Amino acid sequence: MAKKIWLDDKLVNPEDAMVSVFDHGLLYGDGVFEGIRVYDARIFEFKEHMDRLYESAKVIRLEIGLSIEELSDAVTKTVKANEIIDGYIRLIVTRGVGDLGLNPFLCKKAGIIIIADSIQLYPKELYEKGLKVVSSSTMRNHPLALPPQVKSLNYLNNILAKIEAIDSGAGETIMYNHMGYVAEASGDNVFIIKDGVIFTPPVSAGGLDGITRRAVIKLARKENFQVVEQNLTRVDLYTCDEFFLTGTAAEVISIVEIDGRTIADGKPGKITELLRKKFFEYARS
Repeated sequence: MAKKIWLDDKLVNPEDAMVSVFDHGLLYGDGVFEGIRVYDARIFEFKEHMDRLYESAKVIRLEIGLSIEELSDAVTKTVKANEIIDGYIRLIVTRGVGDLGLNPFLCKKAGIIIIADSIQLYPKELYEKGLKVVSSSTMRNHPLALPPQVKSLNYLNNILAKIEAIDSGAGETIMYNHMGYVAEASGDNVFIIKDGVIFTPPVSAGGLDGITRRAVIKLARKENFQVVEQNLTRVDLYTCDEFFLTGTAAEVISIVEIDGRTIADGKPGKITELLRKKFFEYARS
């Protein structure tokens, strides 16, 4: 457990980090968040994460009440207070305390929670051997229901898909949109490689505009790989040469099987491993 939690306007002990039962973040999942990595005591892609948080808040008309600079300072203080060298930050902004009705504008002030701690999403051996995934029967939220670009506290859609992965004994699950195209995994972005070309679904397909996704695309192009953002089908996943996921917690991890179908020779591919290496170098640079 983290030594200190930032709650609203100050650092407190974990046992004192209490949220009201009338907070709309708890009652309705009304709020936004960011998951951010720390490498070598430096906050990874800090500006990009903060910009995305404020953009998400703008979409749902959530007034954070602090400038980006003020909230960034609170994040930095929390990381330092917990002496995080390599770790993870969960930055949460809730709508705040209101009544039992849906009206968000009765909440007078946003709630702010910052947790800085360690994290390991997958065991080390899975990064070496690769991950097995399954396709989810849970469809990704329609963009007119909840825009995928908003990193909201309402993650039930993703959780239902994750339950399917757990029930099937897989490490992750792939979600598809209302047109049958690949959207994302339950918590990560999807990439495949075919004939040396890297493909990833466009954000408009229903996936989050991942910060790690952006970094990997940039690094791949720097290595002179062609990166194409286009709609992908389940058949594309079944027949690709390499398959990997990216995410703040997952970083870059290879997929070696989907729905019982082995990807290539069933081992992490060379391009994926190169990109994973380049990502770790970049993250710590």
